[in-house]
Amino acid sequence: MTTPLTQTTGRRKEAVARVRLRPGTGTITINSRAFDNYFTSATHRQMVMEPMRLTDTVQTYDVDATIEGGGVAGQAGALRLGIARSLLELNEELRSTLKKAGLLTRDARKKETKKYGLKKARKAPQYSKR
Repeated sequence: MTTPLTQTTGRRKEAVARVRLRPGTGTITINSRAFDNYFTSATHRQMVMEPMRLTDTVQTYDVDATIEGGGVAGQAGALRLGIARSLLELNEELRSTLKKAGLLTRDARKKETKKYGLKKARKAPQYSKR
């Protein structure tokens, strides 16, 4: 395998994606699995491809990613941020396009922690008057 042009990190919820971009034909490999095999939902696949589609670099780079933690949606968001950051490292002129689409902003929303005396973060046990 050739050495990567860039190596970046993307995070979303509890998911962390390490993304490596190499010159190639547009092949995406995630945890040594094919892209379509890893993300079975078309929505998640479309979400991941958004930075490359906006910058017309779908057929230019191969993406090799390692994703850990979180669920499928969080992993897709982490991968999208990682790809956007890698493209930005390679070509600084893409910043305005990616920034306008909101692809360079890390989504900081996480699951709220559970509070003691409650069933979940905010759900209280049923109130009984007698």
